Amino acid sequence: MSQTEVNTDILKEEAVKVLQTIYDPEIPVDIYELGLIYDIKAANNGDVLVIMTLTAPNCPVAESLPLEVQNKLREHPLIHDAKVIITFDPPWDMSKMSEVAKLELGFL
Repeated sequence: MSQTEVNTDILKEEAVKVLQTIYDPEIPVDIYELGLIYDIKAANNGDVLVIMTLTAPNCPVAESLPLEVQNKLREHPLIHDAKVIITFDPPWDMSKMSEVAKLELGFL
């Protein structure tokens, strides 16, 4: 079965839209604006690899959040498959949050 080629820039944009619908349950900001997404790699076959972190290694959603990210990405019609890799290098800190997140949380 032949897979249609997908524009990787569009695929990344669509992946970001999906990530912006996923929230850290303890913080009322989506994981993208929170700065938990370190990289999104897209292939023209529709596969997406997300390299992300958590706010802390012992985060209560350490097992469920990456699975939620992977499953929601796989639901997108342009995404053929998705994989999530968790890293703690560099460790997450508040400087990774977007201006939107800082404003939402009252840091600005």
